[in-house]
Amino acid sequence: MSSSDIFLGETIGTAVLILLGGGVCAAVTLKGSKARNAGWLAITFGWGFAVMTAVYMTASLSGAHLNPAVTVGIAIKDGEWGDVPVYIAGQMLGAMIGAVLVWVAYYGQFQAHLADPEASGKKPIEGPGPVLGVFSTGPEIRNTWQNLATEIIGTVVLVLAVLTQGLNDSGKGLGVIGALITAFVVVSIGLSLGGPTGYAINPARDLGPRIVHALLPLPHKGTSDWSYAWIPVAGPLIGGAIAAGIYNIAFA
Repeated sequence: MSSSDIFLGETIGTAVLILLGGGVCAAVTLKGSKARNAGWLAITFGWGFAVMTAVYMTASLSGAHLNPAVTVGIAIKDGEWGDVPVYIAGQMLGAMIGAVLVWVAYYGQFQAHLADPEASGKKPIEGPGPVLGVFSTGPEIRNTWQNLATEIIGTVVLVLAVLTQGLNDSGKGLGVIGALITAFVVVSIGLSLGGPTGYAINPARDLGPRIVHALLPLPHKGTSDWSYAWIPVAGPLIGGAIAAGIYNIAFA
């Protein structure tokens, strides 16, 4: 794969991932959405189907990592780091594009939600905003070590599933059907481990949209919760590295 194919594939794939994943969060959260209050099951399955769609769409271009934690895990597994910056650059750009597209698709709902004191909860400007959860994750209980550990554990499960299912090695594992299996792994992680932090398990998925939240002209949006933002970046990267270590010890 050429660098241009990798960058294009990761940009398109991650944009689709965030458009559909962030889209289900918007659908469930925002006033004026037909799916409002559909609940956690809708969110977890929405993200799972988002992964499946994005992977099938772009696997032929870049291998569809769509996640810096996956990219780092594969680099550690294979010992090849040359394309890592290109992968991560595409993932970050794609995540930001996807977040902007969610805002465009739900523009009226964002305006209605933030204009409604009851829906917005009258959040003060200095606090995390009432629609931040559409863009990025946050903990239900703020406990640094627990929040970090939760993200690490969830990402170990995800990346080890990717590595063992052979998504990026046609000679091993389940081959192309691994994309479908991984989508259900994401659903499983969301159902089983998503409660404490909202399961970012992907630095680009969280950081790119969080930057967009900070930049968009959303009324009364509050802060982007930057004090927490390092956890859904560091946790998944650590988890990806641990998963690669487990793979090299147990499966290589």
